Amino acid sequence: MLDRRAQADEIMDDPALDADVYAAVLCDLAKVNTVTMARRPTLEFLERAVGGRSEISLLDIGFGQGDMLRAIARWARNRGKTARLVGIDLNPRSEAVARGMTNASEPIEYCTGDYADLAGESFDCIVSSLVAHHMTHAQLVAYLRFVEAEATAGWFVNDLHRHGFAHAGYPLLARLAGWHEIVRKDGQLSIARSYRPREWLPILAEAGVTAAAVKRVFPFRLCVERLK
Repeated sequence: MLDRRAQADEIMDDPALDADVYAAVLCDLAKVNTVTMARRPTLEFLERAVGGRSEISLLDIGFGQGDMLRAIARWARNRGKTARLVGIDLNPRSEAVARGMTNASEPIEYCTGDYADLAGESFDCIVSSLVAHHMTHAQLVAYLRFVEAEATAGWFVNDLHRHGFAHAGYPLLARLAGWHEIVRKDGQLSIARSYRPREWLPILAEAGVTAAAVKRVFPFRLCVERLK
């Protein structure tokens, strides 16, 4: 069943989805990220990429509810760093939800639009979380070319690992946690749509990326890291 990557669309990607339902889905996805320790790999990457700097700039592509950017803001603040944090998301409903969850004092700018429009903005780091599996093959190759060209210190893709145990066990976890029905259904599909380590290698090669590392991170995360 999982030998090949699933291609079906996720419910949350439907532009006709009710705004309140979308907000509830994003809220529960943030809870999923907390339970599955999803932010940890990205924060550990930042330690390696810019941990010694006093000032950092970062772009988060596909920010959703903004929970990753808020975690990065806390990480920077706790280390005495001055941060410029920008998030961009194609879905205009994400911006309203993220702004509502974020204290105005945080150094975070939320934008709606295409990440390609930010070419030339010069960010130290570019990150994404649970975004890669939403992309088509061509979109992912284009994305990798963009981050390779635009991130001056490094980039990080934080995504899922298409693994049988995760695929079978996630619905039970989601039901026990009481997460939204769409989060339960989309979550399992997200696992089926994600990549395996060997599948990343030809994609990176096609994008012209030669120095990235593909890493499996507990629990059932598959991350791609490029340090410059």
